[in-house]
Amino acid sequence: MADRGRLAGRAQQPDHDYVVVGAGLLGLAAARALARRGREVIVLEQASPGHEGAGSKGSCRIFRLGYPDPAYVEAALRARELWHALENDSSRPILFPTPQLSFGTGLTAVQEAMALAGAPGELLPAAEAAARFPAVAADGPVLLEPDSCVIAADTALEALAAGVPEIRTGVRVSALADDGRHVTLRTSQGRLSARVAVVCAGPWTAELLAGAWDGWRAASAPTLEQVAYLGPAETSPSGPAMPIFICHGSQSPYGLPVPGSALYKTGIHPSGPPVRPDDQRQAADPVLAARLAAAARRHLPGLDSRPVRVERCVYDTTPDEDFIVDRVGNVVIGSGTSGHGFKFGPLLGEWLAGLAIDGQPGPRVQPGPRRAASWSRLPDDRFALARFSRAGAGSGAG
Repeated sequence: MADRGRLAGRAQQPDHDYVVVGAGLLGLAAARALARRGREVIVLEQASPGHEGAGSKGSCRIFRLGYPDPAYVEAALRARELWHALENDSSRPILFPTPQLSFGTGLTAVQEAMALAGAPGELLPAAEAAARFPAVAADGPVLLEPDSCVIAADTALEALAAGVPEIRTGVRVSALADDGRHVTLRTSQGRLSARVAVVCAGPWTAELLAGAWDGWRAASAPTLEQVAYLGPAETSPSGPAMPIFICHGSQSPYGLPVPGSALYKTGIHPSGPPVRPDDQRQAADPVLAARLAAAARRHLPGLDSRPVRVERCVYDTTPDEDFIVDRVGNVVIGSGTSGHGFKFGPLLGEWLAGLAIDGQPGPRVQPGPRRAASWSRLPDDRFALARFSRAGAGSGAG
C-alpha cells in the first residue's frame, strides 16, 4: 500500500516546472530569466520566433526614455541596463545610440518626467531644431532626447532565444486549466502540465485565457498596423545620420533608421484596423499607405515617400495602454504591450520570472539619488489583470 501511495504521488507531479506559451519578446525574455535563475523551463510556440504574424517581428524598434510618467522613465532606465547585459552576454550589439526629436503635444510633461528620473532632455526652438536636424521637419518646438537608441529587434530575439534551453516550435496551445496544484495545457501535440504556466501569447492571449476563469473578459484588442521602409530621395544630398522622431498626438507619426541599412522605418501609432489574430492579411493597405506617404512628405523631406517595402505588424493594445503583468493562481500573464513594450522586454521578462517563481516581481527598480521614487517594484494594481475584470478576479500570487 505504501508503494502504491508513492506511485500515486509521483503520477500527480506535473510534467514540467515552468511552461512559457509564446516565443515572442516577452515569452523569450521570461524564459531566459527563469533559466538564468536555474529553473527548468520550456517554451511552446505555435510557429517560430519572429514569424510573419508575430508582434515582435521586424528589423527594429525605438528605445526611448521620454514618457510623461516618471515611472515609465525609471522602468526604461532599468531596461536599458538589462539590454546592455544581454549585449555583453551575446557579444552582439542590440542598442544603437541615435538622437531622438520629439514634438507635438505634451512635450512639457515628457521633459518634466525625464528630469524627475534623471534622464537628459533639451527643449529646442523650432528654428534651432531645423538647423541642427534638417532631415526632420518638426511642427513647433522639439524635445531632443539624446539617450534614445534604435533596438535591433531581430538580433534581440535571437539573443534572448539563445539563452532558452528548449523552444518547441509548431506547438499551438488551445486551452489551459488551473486546478490549484498545476496547470494543464491542451496543445496541438497533446496535453502536458506545469507547476506554473507563463502566458505570453500576444494577441492570442485574450482568447486563450477567456475560458480559464469565469467572469474574465478580453483585456486587449488586436489591430493590424502598417509600417513603411523608405529610401533617400534621388535629389537628396547625403548628410548626417537620420535621427529618430516622434510627433506626439492622438495618432503619432514616427520614424527610425534601420541599423546596418540605408532605409528608414516609418509608422503611425496607432492607425491599423481591428483584426482577429488568426486572420491577419500581410498585404499592404492602400489607405494606410497613403497616410504614411503623407506623413513622410510632411516630416521627412530628404526621403522618398514611395516605400521600398511595407510591413504589417499586429498590436496587442489594452484600453489604457498599460501592460498586463500579473499572476492568477498558477498562471502568469504577460501581454498588452500596446505598441510600446519592446523597449522594456528584458525588464518585463524579469518581472514575469519573479512572479512565476515566488509571486514577487524582480529585480526591483530602485530610484537613484536624483530620481523620483516611482516603480520601486512592479505596481500590483497598474498592470493587474483584475482592472479589466467584470467579476473583479483578484491578482497576485496564488
